[in-house]
This record gives sequence, structure tokens and C-alpha cells, in this order.
Amino acid sequence: MRSLWVTVGLVSLGVSAGLGAAATGFALAQDQSEAPPVDAPESLLPPGFDQPAPAPSPTRPAPLPTAAPIPVAPAAPTPVAPLERGEEGAGSSLAPLGSPTNVPPVGTLSAQELSGLPSMDELAELSTDELDELFGLKPDYDIPPAARRSLARVGVISTAEGGFPAGSLGKQPANLVRAVLDGSKTPLVSRWGHILVRRALASRLGRPEGMPAVEFAALRARALNAMGEYAVARALIQDVDADNWSVELAQAALTSFIAEEDPLGLCPYVRLQGAPEAVEDGENAVGEQAERAAQWTMISAICDAYAGDGTRSNSRLDRALADEIAPAIDVLLARRFAGAAGRGRRAVSIEWDGVEGLNPWRFSLANAVGERVPENLLSDLSPQIVRAGASAAMVPLAQRADFAARAGQEGLFSAQALIDIYSQIYADSSIGGELGERARGLRSAYLAAQPAGRISAMQGLWSSAQAGEGGVQGGGGGYWARVLTAYAAARIPATPGEADQAGELIASMLAAGLDRDALSWKPLVEEGSYAWALLALADPNSAVASQAGLDTFADADTSEDARKSQFLIAGLAGLGRIGSTQREAFEARLGMDMQRETRWVRMITRAAQVNNPAMVTLLAGLGMQGNDWAQMTPLHLYHITSALAQVGLEAEARMIAAEAVVRG
Repeated sequence: MRSLWVTVGLVSLGVSAGLGAAATGFALAQDQSEAPPVDAPESLLPPGFDQPAPAPSPTRPAPLPTAAPIPVAPAAPTPVAPLERGEEGAGSSLAPLGSPTNVPPVGTLSAQELSGLPSMDELAELSTDELDELFGLKPDYDIPPAARRSLARVGVISTAEGGFPAGSLGKQPANLVRAVLDGSKTPLVSRWGHILVRRALASRLGRPEGMPAVEFAALRARALNAMGEYAVARALIQDVDADNWSVELAQAALTSFIAEEDPLGLCPYVRLQGAPEAVEDGENAVGEQAERAAQWTMISAICDAYAGDGTRSNSRLDRALADEIAPAIDVLLARRFAGAAGRGRRAVSIEWDGVEGLNPWRFSLANAVGERVPENLLSDLSPQIVRAGASAAMVPLAQRADFAARAGQEGLFSAQALIDIYSQIYADSSIGGELGERARGLRSAYLAAQPAGRISAMQGLWSSAQAGEGGVQGGGGGYWARVLTAYAAARIPATPGEADQAGELIASMLAAGLDRDALSWKPLVEEGSYAWALLALADPNSAVASQAGLDTFADADTSEDARKSQFLIAGLAGLGRIGSTQREAFEARLGMDMQRETRWVRMITRAAQVNNPAMVTLLAGLGMQGNDWAQMTPLHLYHITSALAQVGLEAEARMIAAEAVVRG
């Protein structure tokens, strides 16, 4: 056995090591002889193994036989072009697996078609987007068909989450809905009105009959932007696939995405549809149109950078700077943002010298890239910047507290959101001054040992906010401070010793909708007092208000033009808590006219009659537009509370009426 393996090893070694001339010849000699010597080793290779195989025949192998062939007409063989000499598999009549067999030769293109093709130099100058466009590779959408969003219902809040029913506006005239939403161009005077209208605009709604779904989304997004609800507007817009955006929706997206410091969120639209046509006509645009055109140009360059085309991005921004389509600071901030993509990066020095003020673009991009804004530019900011900055995490905490005052007062922030900000301020020992004192006062309002100490701390916060101390840009009589202390006020036990403070405590509780806690004071308040008036509106089970109480309140009212009394009568009348005789008597006494009819009055009355809560809400928001409660009339408050109560929104109606008395 050992000699056998040795022989095999020698034969293998001879072939592999180049000794085949002797070893192979020896083996062949043994095969050809009739009687090999006895002592000669016999080859273990099978016959013919070490001889070259004959060339294969070019004939096609015969088909396998079938048991019962079916008589069919033979198909004509498909002619296959033979492979060129030197290619793999040359000599075979079969094309390699997967090779194209129907590609026409280049010679079939006409001379005109060939002349229209770009040269190699021209191709080298094209961007990736232009190449995709040229060769038909640019996608029509960036989401697979199975994952695309339906336009049947667009919104953020479903019915299960508190939104309005999807079909709320389906049968409403498109022209009416369009007119209402198009007319919503300013914030609302009422915090509770803001909260209610935001819920309606953010609900997952179907389009009104006769109005395209994308237009409906654009109108709602624009109304949300006007209220300062940029985050909600962005979420609503993102519920529509970018390839379905209209120019109007894109312009609304520009406002909300910039306010939310998210210019990259516009890139899907820019990459799929290109910037709106206003960019091409930027030289002829004026004012706001020119500013928007410049912003779209800079956003397109930013999107190029984050798509990997840093060269084109730099070229666009250089041209924008040279053409002065926008102030230099705006273009430099865009260049810094684009440079964060990591390609084509170069040093960008931001110079604030000569900058006269901040616009949303500068404020947003400066925060996004971590560029500190000079203090002198932060003293007088537009309301749009203040509203956007309240929720910007990269804004310094002391500055955010200033912005949060307006956000809390207008309904953008909840009481809990305000408390969270001041909790962080309290935990930051480096923040002192009026802001630090306010944070310590809020802590005392919650944790002081005695109720009297907690009430005293709250009173200090209310008076400080009303005086406008600390540079708070909220304005409006410091109503935000009552929102801030709402839960602290609810912790005060209702006792006779604190009954004289019940009015302000109830006003604070109702600012956050804590009506049940406020009602614990009802047995202790005097008829006709401030606290009595608020509970007469806020109590869901309140009976008809007494004439004596109304007379007492009106006699003691020191507000300008007796506005608190006017709002009290209007709210009670809308909620059905005074009779028509009482209402008419107070109308004459206080100089009110709640019987006057306007087009708005007819519309909201009709919407209430057909029991349409969504339409009533939108019309109520239209009637509450303004920046100050001086712009609110008893006529509007009466019809708003009446219509809301009729369609099942009595809780919101009660809170709006009580807020009117507090802030009137």
C-alpha cells in the first residue's frame, strides 16, 4: 500500500513540477507496450487521461427524447448575431446569458438626433441633476408607491386624538372655506381661541367639495403660520408628499421650515420639482417676493451641498453673493450651513458689522450653525422671530424665557411648557437678575410652607409681568404669568381666610382650563365680585345670573369703557345665562349693540344652525383676529360663545368668555 501512494505522488509531482518530459513519456511507453516489464510501475491514471481531448464538434446537441411529442408548428429560429472574434465564447452560435439581443446599432440614429446630443465637454459641465434630467433618470417621486400618502385626508390630529371629524368641511362651499382661511392672516387675541382654532386646522380633514386637497392644505398651513404655529404647519405640510406640493404650499413651507430652522426639509421639493418660478423672475420681484426668491436660490444651493454636489453649491452661492440677490450676511450664513455637509468645505467668516436687524432667515440659520447673534440685534425683534425662538432649543435659556412669555400668552405654549423653562432657569445658577428672581418666586409659589406665602409669591409674579419688568416681550398685561402660576393657584385650599384673593387665583386657574379647581371657591365668593363673575361664566352647571350680582359688578367696574362688564354680559348672553330682557337693559346701559347683523354674523349663525363645529371654529377664529383685546367687540364675543355652545363646544366657549373678562 505504501509503494502505491508513493507512485501516485511521484506521478503527480512530475506533472506539477515540470518533470513531465520524462515521467509522462515513461507512462505513455508503458501503456503502448504489449508486455510491460514486471518491475515497471503500472500507471494508475485511466486510459486517455493524459492525452489532449479532441476539439468539440460545432453541432448542436440532440434534444432529449420525449415520451409523446405533441405535434406543433415549429417556431422560426431567432437569428442571433455571432460573437466577434476574440470575445469570450467565440465560435458558439448562442449569445452569453443576459446579453441584450434587441439593442439597435448606433447607426440607426438620424443625423439630426446625433447633432442634438451634447458633446463630452458639455457633459462634463452638467451637474448630476442636469445629467439625470438629460438621460431621463430623474425620479418623479422619492417615496415608493406603497408608502405614498393619500390626499383623501390631510392633517396631524385624528378624531381619536381630539381632532374634528374628517368630513367636517366636505359639504361646505369651497368658496366659503377658501374665503375664511384666506382671511386668517393675523394672530388671535384669545389664548383659548388660538388653542381651539389650532386644533381645527391641524385635524385630519377631507377637502371641501370643489377644492383641490393640496390647495386646502396650503390654506391651512398659511393660517397656522399667521398664528405662529410653525411646528404644526410644518407637520401638516409633511403629510403631503413633496411631488404633490403646489407653489402655494411650497411658499407656506418656506415660512414654517425656516422658522423651525429646518431648510433641509425643503430639499425633497427642490430636488423633485425645482424651486418655484419666482426664483427665475427674482430680478423683477420687489419687496417680500424678492426676499423669497433669494431664499429659494440659497436653499437650492444648500440642497446641492447635502446631495453631494459641493462644487455646484459653492458656485451658486458665489454667484448669489456677487449678484447681491440678498444681503451678504444672509448668503454667508447659507454658505456656512452648506459647508456643514462636509464636501467642498471652506472657511466662512460671519461679519455682523453693518447688519441693521434680524429677519427670520438670519435668526434661523445663525442658530442652526451655532453663530452667536450680537446683543444689539436682539433688543427689538419681530413677533415672528419671537414666536419661532420660543421653541428653538439652541437659543440661550435666558432669551428663550423672554420669548416664552409671548408664546404662553398667545396659546403657543402650555402652562407646563412655561414651568419647564423656569425650572431649568432655577437649576442654572449662572442666570441671575430679574429672571433668576422670577424662577425663585415660582418655586416659592409651589413650595412655600403656608398658603399666604405662596399667594404672595404669585402676586409678585403677576405684578412684575404686568409692569413688563425683565424685558419680557409678551406684553398684553402680563397674562402669561397667570398661565405660569395656574397649577400653583390650584394648590391653594379654598378657605375663608384667603377668600379675598379668590378672584386672581381663579383667573390664573382658568388660564390653564382648571375650572373644577376654580369651582371649589364658589361657596366663598361674594355675589357681584370679580371671582363671582368668572365663576358665573366658567361653571358648566351655572344657572341664570342674578340681576343683583350683575348690577354690583357693573357698578364696581373700573376698566376702560367698562369693557369687563360688556364682555361679562356678552359671554353670559351667548351661554344663555341671562334673559333677553336683561341683555337689552345692559346693552342700553353699557352702550353695546349685540343685535347688529353683518355677513360674518350670518355665516357663524348659519354654521351653528347646521351643527358644524369645524366651520364654527374657523369663523370664530376669523372674528378673534387681532393683537389686543381692545380689537375685540361684545358683538363678536356674543356670537362666538353662542355658536360654540350650540355645536357642543361649550367648554371652550366658557374659557373664552372668562378670558375676555380677565383681559378686557
